[in-house]
Amino acid sequence: MKKFHLLILPFILFISACGWFKSPPEIGQVLSEHFKNKIYKDFDTVAYDSVFVKTMDSLSGKFVNPKAIKAFYKNNNTQPKLVTQFYTNGQLDSLVSYLDQSTVHGFNPKIFKGDEIKGLLIVLTANKFKKVEESYPIIAKLELLSANAYLNYNNYLKYGVVNPRTIFSRYYIKVKRPDSLGMINLLKGKSLIDTLRSVQPKSAQYKALQAAYLNTDSESEKRILLLNMERFRWKMPETGDNYVQVNIPDFRLTWFDKKDTLITMKVCVGGKRENGYEEKLKAFAKSRNLDDKPKNHETPLLFSKINSIQANPVWNIPVSIAQSEIYWMARKDPYYLSNSNIKVYYKDRLIGEPDTINWSRYSRDKLPFKFKQGSGGGNALGKFKFIFDNSSSIYLHDTNNKNGFNLTNRAISHGCVRIEKPLEFAELLVKDPYTYDKLRAEVDLPPVDSTHIKWYKKRMAQKADTTKAFQLKPAWFGPKKPVPLLITYITAWSQNNQIEYRPDVYGMDDKLWAAMKKFR
Repeated sequence: MKKFHLLILPFILFISACGWFKSPPEIGQVLSEHFKNKIYKDFDTVAYDSVFVKTMDSLSGKFVNPKAIKAFYKNNNTQPKLVTQFYTNGQLDSLVSYLDQSTVHGFNPKIFKGDEIKGLLIVLTANKFKKVEESYPIIAKLELLSANAYLNYNNYLKYGVVNPRTIFSRYYIKVKRPDSLGMINLLKGKSLIDTLRSVQPKSAQYKALQAAYLNTDSESEKRILLLNMERFRWKMPETGDNYVQVNIPDFRLTWFDKKDTLITMKVCVGGKRENGYEEKLKAFAKSRNLDDKPKNHETPLLFSKINSIQANPVWNIPVSIAQSEIYWMARKDPYYLSNSNIKVYYKDRLIGEPDTINWSRYSRDKLPFKFKQGSGGGNALGKFKFIFDNSSSIYLHDTNNKNGFNLTNRAISHGCVRIEKPLEFAELLVKDPYTYDKLRAEVDLPPVDSTHIKWYKKRMAQKADTTKAFQLKPAWFGPKKPVPLLITYITAWSQNNQIEYRPDVYGMDDKLWAAMKKFR
């Protein structure tokens, strides 16, 4: 009996290899039953694989995500999964319909090759193949173009067509982007139509911009609306219902709590970079001469959380400002530093008489000094500084120059954000009457609660005592809990049932449009 088993095993392997017991693959069975056509029962996977590989090689060079598509079909032995699952139930036709209607999102349907997919569907549906192998290139191309279009359509609507971090140098918001695993899982999905429906943007802002886009004939208006529809497609970090937003083109800070606005105020943001900045930067890279260095004070776009408040802040003056402004002012006026309450440090040691420094001895590009402006009325940061973690040394702050808030174009700062109502903002952050009164006392304001007047008077007496040297120092306060902060850039949005438009103060619309034009 053992010898019989040894003899029969090679025989079984032989006849299996010859295809004696081979049944048609799933695609063959599906098409055979659908068309009542027996030629599909002769579907040869080996022959189809060869055609599929050639088709992949010819098409993948123009795919947006070729690695994800190749990985999916490698894991599935090149089986035409989409055609198998979604041709006979009409879902590939639904995909084509969604691609045709992508104009409502501002896309050109040609980028998805919807017409080519539609033509392949027509050829397959005509069912005029005389031999099954004639269907292989049609099925392979239909499969791959459908997979590519399906992924692109979903990714563009869910994540946007452009990664802003690749085109904007000061875009520090970590937007979520599509990944290979997510795309492979998308191709594994059980229903194309359910996914296509679910990926449609649902935010009220997006829908309002979309409606305005479909209702206008103005090309310039359409362009602005499309750019901001794209911004609302970007997968931003979760802010929660309660957060602060600074919109640079609007020069405004708004604190949102669900659909309510807790407070809104004007802001001044960083000045626009010099015209011809890129070329000037190249020249500076060669010369290393500070006179060639172009100015760029644009406020970066970022997401963080406000975690502390500093009353009577000290301003640690950045090197760039020390080189471009402080150095020249000190050379021009020997008393500028002491009159401006600016302390000078050499190797972290305070210089007692900064007015005696001979500035002509030092090159401004190699200044060995650090500068700090002390607390007080003349401090450029005003009475309050609102701090959040970021890599650009940016913060919100008060200012002793209130005239800036009267300007139409308030892109005038060195990069930080000056806010119009710092005291009201601080009150909302601390959310505690006792803490708020302590904060008020630090800036010489009487308490709101009359029971706190005693220690307020005590502080004022200390400050007025001429027998003791009173030194104003920063005082730190914590918010009730960290508040999410989003510094963003939106030039069109819906407000009170109408679309608000703002100028492209940093030229970011132009740069985004250049990146998006190929999708139009």
